[in-house]
This record gives sequence, C-alpha cells and structure tokens, in this order.
Amino acid sequence: MELVGRTVVITGASSGVGRATAVELSRRACNVVLAGRREAALAQTAAMCESATLVCATDVTIEEDVARLTERALARFGKIDGWVNNAGVTLYAPLAEAPLKEHVRVLETNLIGAMICARAVIPEFRRRHAGVMVNIGSVLSHVGQPFVPSYTISKFGLRGMTQALRVELADEPDIHICDVFPFALDTPHFETGANRMGRAARAIPPMQSPEKVARAIADVLEHPRRTRFVPPVIALGVAFHAIAPSLAERLLLAALRRWHFAGTQASTDGDLYRSAAQPATMHGHRPPLISTPSFAAWLVGALGKIEVARLRERFR
Repeated sequence: MELVGRTVVITGASSGVGRATAVELSRRACNVVLAGRREAALAQTAAMCESATLVCATDVTIEEDVARLTERALARFGKIDGWVNNAGVTLYAPLAEAPLKEHVRVLETNLIGAMICARAVIPEFRRRHAGVMVNIGSVLSHVGQPFVPSYTISKFGLRGMTQALRVELADEPDIHICDVFPFALDTPHFETGANRMGRAARAIPPMQSPEKVARAIADVLEHPRRTRFVPPVIALGVAFHAIAPSLAERLLLAALRRWHFAGTQASTDGDLYRSAAQPATMHGHRPPLISTPSFAAWLVGALGKIEVARLRERFR
C-alpha cells in the first residue's frame, strides 16, 4: 500500500526497533500511532518523527489498554491501515532456572499481547477489507535457543498466529498478515531484559541495526510479502538447521556458550513487569564480543571439531 497518508500503529514504540520504525514511517509521510508503557519515552519518539503522531500509553497485555489504543487511533485518524506487533520482553534463564511466572510473563507480553492486538484491529481491517499487520518475530521463530526459552516459545507462537490468521483471512485478498524475522539486534534489550544467568548477555554477530530492520518493516507495509528475514542470509542458517538439525544445534550451543555472555550481572526482573529504569534509546550498549569475520572463522573451526567428535563417537 502507498504509505503517504496511511495510519500505522506501532507497539513497543518507546525504544529500539519500535522507535526506529516510527521514525522511518514518518519519513515516508505515514501517520504513526505510538504505543508503549512509557509515555515520556513515547513523547521522545514522537519528537523524532516528521509526520503526524499520536502517543498512547499502552500495556499490550491489558485488553482495555489495547481497546483504548484502537479507539483513539480511529478517533484521531479515522482508520487504521497497518499495525506492527513489536512489543516484547526477554528473560535470560534456562527453563527450569527462573520462576515460572517470569516465563509466563514473557509469553503474556510477546504472544498473548500480539493476540490481543490482532483481536482489536482485525475487525477494522475486515470492515474496510484492507490492512497490513506485521508481526516482528525473530530467527528464534524457527530455531531454538537454550538461554531464552520462553522468548523462543513466544516467537514460535507468534509465527503460528501469523499463519492461523492468514488462513482465517484467506478470502480477504487485501488483508495481509506478514512476518519480519530479524537476527540479533543493536537495541537495549540485552541491558533491559530480565536476567537470571549471573552473566551479562551480548549479541551474536552479525548484529543488525534497528534502522535496517525498520526499513524492512516499512517496505513490507508498503509492498506486503509473507516473510522477510533481516538480513536475508539468515534464511540459509534456518535451512541448514532444517537439513542437519542435530549438527546445527550442537554448533549453536557451542557458539552461545562461548560468545553470548561475558562478565557478571546481578539478577534482575528487567522490564518484565515495569518499564526499565534506563533512558529509552534506539541503540544498545553491548556490541558482540567478536567481529563477524572472526565469528565466521570460529564457526568453521567449531564445526570441524564437532564433526571429528561425532565421527569418533560413531566408530568407537
């Protein structure tokens, strides 16, 4: 759809990819509706935008908040053309090593929150027989990760919601339900996520800028497509996992153990239940521990070691 003059709602718009998406859409002359828990941070995002904005403090896990968000967007702009389900939280902890309620909170925000939003906006899409929803998944919508299991489960579930809605709306050719799957992001979530590991989480290269992901989101809104990986090469990693899952999983575990955590960090609830204390920013402050070329070389070496070990086990 032509973005000029369109109205798009963005959840999780106070920082990171949500903020970058708001700025990108405003450059394309969209009306942007900014939703998130931090009203002051949303106002900062609005100040960065070049087009009309509406700020609406929203907790996506609360149906009344999302209903109010939808009503205010319609009252201000008369329609909703697009919706970006971006709100999300992270918990760094193996499944059995954090209170169950914390894992549940991740599912409530990342998955149930998106379901609540879909329930609110799909009737508007149906009324107008048009609309584009973009669900922000992750490469972890396709491949597991041991240290953020509830996040992974939520992203697999979000991908399932996308597919279910596509079938539900199959007789509405101008309603599009799309997925964007980024790799590791240069956003504050490594700092603001809840953490029960005792170690500080860092990105695995190649780390993607929020601006790059925002451009992909805007492109999908403008020219809907079912799936977009950011960067596209990540689709090859997903394919490798599908072809050789056991080998891929051993390699991924080795990489995460070596490069995903460094130093120490006190146990924290992060932004699970309330907004993080840190100032809202678009970018994070925890770059990868290794460059992308060096990481690629390390992967090749690690793959060789895994294969040698596998052959020894086989012929022992």
